Amino acid sequence: MKIIVDSGSTKADWIFLDANGKWISSITSLGLNPEVLAAEVFGKRVSALPDVKKYRGEIKELYFYGSGCGSNRAKDIAVDFFKGYFLNATYIEVREDTYAAVYATTRIGSQAIVCINGTGSNCSYFDGKEVHQAVESLGYMAMDDCSGSAFGRLMIRGFYFKTMPEYLRNALALQYDLHPDVVKDHFYKKENPNAYLASFLPFLIQHKDDVYFQEMIAEQLQFFVDHYIKQFAESARVPIHFIGSIAYFLQEEFTRVLERNQLELGKIYQKPMDGLIEFHQQNI
Repeated sequence: MKIIVDSGSTKADWIFLDANGKWISSITSLGLNPEVLAAEVFGKRVSALPDVKKYRGEIKELYFYGSGCGSNRAKDIAVDFFKGYFLNATYIEVREDTYAAVYATTRIGSQAIVCINGTGSNCSYFDGKEVHQAVESLGYMAMDDCSGSAFGRLMIRGFYFKTMPEYLRNALALQYDLHPDVVKDHFYKKENPNAYLASFLPFLIQHKDDVYFQEMIAEQLQFFVDHYIKQFAESARVPIHFIGSIAYFLQEEFTRVLERNQLELGKIYQKPMDGLIEFHQQNI
C-alpha cells in the first residue's frame, strides 16, 4: 500500500492507494509542518489518526509533501518519525510542498513557474526535471508574502492601528475575538501562529470588493510578482501556475496582476491532490 500526503500548516490531505495505484480511502487531518511543530507534537498528530493506525502495518511506500520541509532539520523530524512508525515501509520520501504543486500542475519535461499561495507562500522554477528556488524562504515572520498569514497580519495591524475603516473594524470584531490577550496568546503560546493568522482569510474573501481590501490585495500581489516570480528570468516565457486558497479565491485579482505584468497565467488549483494522485498512478 502507498500513502500520499500533502500537508500545509493548517490541514493535511492523506490518500491511500493499493499496490496497483487504485484509490482506497482519503482523510484530512491537522497540518503537519515540522518547521513550526515540535517533533513530539508532529508524531502525536500522525499517530492519533485512526485510518493511519488501521493501515500502519500495510504501508510499503510513503510520499510526504509538506510545508516547512525545505530545511534538513525539519525534513529529518518527519523522516525519523515515519521510519519509526511505518516499520514495514520500504520507501519513504519527504519533500517540501513545492514538489506537490509541481507534480500536480506540470508534466515532467515541461517548464513552468509554480507558486504556492495558501497559509504560507512560495515560488519555484521547474526546468522539466528539477525544482529551483531563487529566494530562500524564512517563513511567516519575515516572508510568506501574499499568503493567508500575510493578509491576517495586515488585517490585525489595520484593526489595531485603526487604518482599517470603522465599519470593517466593527464587522471584524463581530466575527473574531480580537482582545489583545487572545491575539497574543495565539502568537506566543499556542501552536501554529501562522495558521491562526490565516484564519482571517474568510473575512478578506467576504469583503474583497471593498476598496480597502482591493488596495491591500493589489499591493500584496504586485509585491509577490516583483520579488518572487520575477526573480526567475524564465518567468517571461513560461506559464505560471498557482496552488492554494489565496490564489483560488482571488483568481480574478491574480489574473489581472499577471495580465498587467505581461505574464502567462497557467493553472490555479485550491489543492494539488488530484494532480498528485494521477502523477503517482502513472509512476507506480
